[in-house]
Amino acid sequence: MLSEQGKRVDALVRATLDAAGLDYDRRREGVYFVTLPGTRKLQTNCWLIAREHSLAVEAFVCRRPDEAHEDVYRFLLRRNAKLYGVHYTIDSAGDIYLVGRFGLDAVTEPELDKVLGQVLEAADGDFNTLLELGFATSIRKEWDWRVSRGESLANLKPFEHLVRPESPHTPGSLTSD
Repeated sequence: MLSEQGKRVDALVRATLDAAGLDYDRRREGVYFVTLPGTRKLQTNCWLIAREHSLAVEAFVCRRPDEAHEDVYRFLLRRNAKLYGVHYTIDSAGDIYLVGRFGLDAVTEPELDKVLGQVLEAADGDFNTLLELGFATSIRKEWDWRVSRGESLANLKPFEHLVRPESPHTPGSLTSD
């Protein structure tokens, strides 16, 4: 059961999400599962959880990188210096999240809107970079497989520069019928 301040934050969260037109599911008092729409990352799922003294924000960004872990983590640490209200972290499996925690007194509609905007900007804006750094080999394999089967490359176009030059289907060599 939430305190009076927690109930105020619960009502404020609901009003903020409604005003922003965001899809969400109120799981119980003070617990919201929010879907933030994106362009590179089609959606970012985000938890907002009111606790006794704080509001927690947690958003899944990307699974554990397959490769170049040091490069990925260096990128995340450098990016943390530029984020507002949230920061990158990893869980015990190595999956990448954005998290933040705010005192209930600090939670206002403009502040919550700003933090949700930062979650979306970071998750969506950094998504392709994280894929390039941590999944380049998988992207190349997927490119080769799609080309061999005549499948669409539309959602791989942002990664066209990763295709090996020695590949028989180098970027720009594909023709459309």
